[in-house]
Amino acid sequence: MRHYLPLIALGLAAPVTAQSASAPFTVQETGQGFAQLDDALMSIRGQDATILIAPGTYRQCAIQQAGHITFKAVQPGSVIFDGVTCEGKAALVLRGGGSTVDGIIFRNMRVGDGNGAGIRIEIGDLTVLNSMFLDSQEGILGAQDSPRRISIDRSTFSGLGQCDETPDCAHSIYLATRGQVTVTHSRFERGRGGHYVKLRAPNVSITDNSFDDSEGRKTNYMIDLPEGGTGLIARNIFVQGAYKENWTGFIVVAAEARKYRSAGLRVEGNTASLAPGQTKSPAFVADVSHETLAVGQNALGAGVRAFERR
Repeated sequence: MRHYLPLIALGLAAPVTAQSASAPFTVQETGQGFAQLDDALMSIRGQDATILIAPGTYRQCAIQQAGHITFKAVQPGSVIFDGVTCEGKAALVLRGGGSTVDGIIFRNMRVGDGNGAGIRIEIGDLTVLNSMFLDSQEGILGAQDSPRRISIDRSTFSGLGQCDETPDCAHSIYLATRGQVTVTHSRFERGRGGHYVKLRAPNVSITDNSFDDSEGRKTNYMIDLPEGGTGLIARNIFVQGAYKENWTGFIVVAAEARKYRSAGLRVEGNTASLAPGQTKSPAFVADVSHETLAVGQNALGAGVRAFERR
């Protein structure tokens, strides 16, 4: 099976600059170094900036209140935020003008309401690159009633999700916006509940990703568009595991509401199969919108039905 791995796993990126261990967070524009990420953000005073983060494991979190901020690992894959959340939400709580997160690992995020995430996006656009989200309740979570753009590329989501700790499930990615969500060249694996990608958005583009549910436990759909939506789902590889909580569909459209138009949603060029031990016969696309989707040619393994209308 072909896998898509983030650049941090391949070791292709060179270090940006050296930093002091006592001041691991450096504002690139001013050269000032800080021991705490929140202090680096406060020093920017709402301006746009890049914060360079030295290699290390950090048990701290930060809240972005303003500006367009880039959080960038000096060496991708060497920066880990481990187990600490702000406001009982996430390691990074983002509500500025926009945010970029590049080359950072988030792991072991758990909070009382079941939604402990690496990133919580509350205001602004978001770009995530070359990052990893591991063994947490949620990877990336956010809801905005505005037409924002969210882009996730070359990142890994592993050991995420839950449906047992709280009445509502958590997911690897769970986003709501009236804008566009793009997920590309990323890997999803070893889910622990909920969906791998759940998007409440009118426009989506989910392409060239790997969804490996063979070691998943109590998982649901690979892609859930619960309120409908249009766009493109293409060139992804899906393997559905045997230990599902809901095995009935790989991609499910408008299961909760018909808020967004789904007509013309293109699903093409994907590969889907069942892992050993999976004896059910799920639908590759399950449609509840009752609109005309553009389901093209997809390579489906034994036991995978092409389409189901509910």
